[in-house]
Amino acid sequence: MHINESAENYLETILILSKRLPAVRAVDISEELQFKKSSVSVAMKNLREKGHIKVDKSGFITLTDSGREIAEMIFERHEMISSWLIRLGVDSKTAVEDACKIEHVISRESFEAIKKYVGAATPESR
Repeated sequence: MHINESAENYLETILILSKRLPAVRAVDISEELQFKKSSVSVAMKNLREKGHIKVDKSGFITLTDSGREIAEMIFERHEMISSWLIRLGVDSKTAVEDACKIEHVISRESFEAIKKYVGAATPESR
């Protein structure tokens, strides 16, 4: 399931917006990411053709099972890495920006190892 960073960001954004909004439209994604609507439309077409999203007649966008799996994986990485960096003393703005870069390039194996290590190192796990 190889997908490029841009597509991962779009899927993650759809997931995040779907938690805040009753329905997600291309204009919502455009506003959230501060991208041109035409760029978002092209990306939605590509994601739809790859089977990661569905777009109904009203223009409402939903994640398919494969799209949701990717979006949740990226979201989990982002949340865990940014919170870990913040706990290490990194400024929150920098931590979020760095997590956004790291979440796309880290292997599943490395992420799982870090997640296991961080989980074992937190006071809640003791």
